[in-house]
Amino acid sequence: MTATRFKGWNREQMAARAALDIPDGSIVNLGIGIPEMVARFVPAGREVLYHTENGLLGMGPPPEPGQEDPELINAGKKPVTLNPGASFFHHADSFAMIRGHHIDICVLGAMQVSEGGDLANWSTGAKDAVPAVGGAMDLVAGVKTIYVITQHTTRDGTPKIVAQCSYPLTGKQVVSRIYTDLAVLEVTDTGLAVLEMAPGLNLDQLQSVTGCKLYPASSLCEGANQ
Repeated sequence: MTATRFKGWNREQMAARAALDIPDGSIVNLGIGIPEMVARFVPAGREVLYHTENGLLGMGPPPEPGQEDPELINAGKKPVTLNPGASFFHHADSFAMIRGHHIDICVLGAMQVSEGGDLANWSTGAKDAVPAVGGAMDLVAGVKTIYVITQHTTRDGTPKIVAQCSYPLTGKQVVSRIYTDLAVLEVTDTGLAVLEMAPGLNLDQLQSVTGCKLYPASSLCEGANQ
């Protein structure tokens, strides 16, 4: 499938935009990929405690080149830093925090997200697919609020925001908000509301690369640059 590609926000801008919606004092788990970048963009005046499944609370942004500590990594095996007051604990305790609903927000990547908030992010279901469940199923079941950061389409232009997921689900009706390179979308009882769009993009263009019906939020300002 081929489709028109629109220039939107880059990966850093997507992560920074998601970071704006994380309230002060939140405990947040970050998934692998673009979500990891969110730790770089804590808004001024806010304190956010980042959690990782392998047993760390108080994770900071990635270290400067050459300053990496091979013993200090996140769940994606990427080097991280520590914020003051950070703590280490057993892997089992980390999952007890997740399963006990002690994590406020989780930011995950996605292969597909449905208009109802269903998430598919661990397998395409193909016979040769390499499954990658990780902690995602625990996270979507145990964390209070789930955000997704993903490209709006695949490389060949296939929509990743769809009416129904065709890939195996990680969780059903679990996603609250979606951040893509083209828009910020809110999952509501009546469908996906468009909160913001990338500069220069209009609603018709966004709809043309989306696999389900979109609705403008009352606060939507087309092409607003955030």
